Amino acid sequence: MRITLMAFAITFSTICFGQVHQPRIFLFVPGAFDGGWDYAKVDSVLSAKGDIVYRPTLTGLGERAHLSNENINLSTYIADIVNVIKFENLQNIILVGHSYGGMVIAGVAEQLPDRIREIIYLDAMVPNDGESAQTIATVGGLWDIMMKPNIKGNFVIPAYLTQYDVPQSLKTFTEPLKISNPLVKKIKTVFIAMTKDGVSSSMIDKMGTDRAKERNWKIYTLEGGHYAMREQPENLADKLRAVVDDNQ
Repeated sequence: MRITLMAFAITFSTICFGQVHQPRIFLFVPGAFDGGWDYAKVDSVLSAKGDIVYRPTLTGLGERAHLSNENINLSTYIADIVNVIKFENLQNIILVGHSYGGMVIAGVAEQLPDRIREIIYLDAMVPNDGESAQTIATVGGLWDIMMKPNIKGNFVIPAYLTQYDVPQSLKTFTEPLKISNPLVKKIKTVFIAMTKDGVSSSMIDKMGTDRAKERNWKIYTLEGGHYAMREQPENLADKLRAVVDDNQ
């Protein structure tokens, strides 16, 4: 189906403009407790404009909640996305990670840097070598406020989110990430910070924005709440396209 859509996009572009414009491939990695379902509207907007979208759900979350178990960890999530890339034979990917998803895309980049065209951290965690999501969330103050109080057994329970957000294995937050592949630094990488009245969250700044600045990444902003894919999917899709165009 994806191949058919790509062929159509190329044919349509050739007929209308007399030249081939290869559609861009967006691969979305959701944040904690979330799933690919949350990107359906963003998918529709991008696909309507000729882009190809993949929005997998990580093991044990969303429609894969029946697979949930306490042994799922960060490595499981990284393998989820790595296998999508390998089995779909994806190349030249625009890899987008939201919130906790920043941990996952950092791990994917470590393994498959040659498959990635650009990395976009969307209001996301930016890990250093040896850090876990818990480490970063503690630095930002998020762990003690929203995560630690909601640990039930070996799971973290979502707070104040939608009915489709489900508990997530504690190990996905506590497993540290090894970062050592020098090729990752060659990938175009940017950060999009969500803002309110032009000001980003101090919590997100500590977990992501400030770290992106230290790496000299381009920083973009989008006015609105943390869950842009829910609250303003059209604006998010347009922002992503603009960011990619700006970095060609």
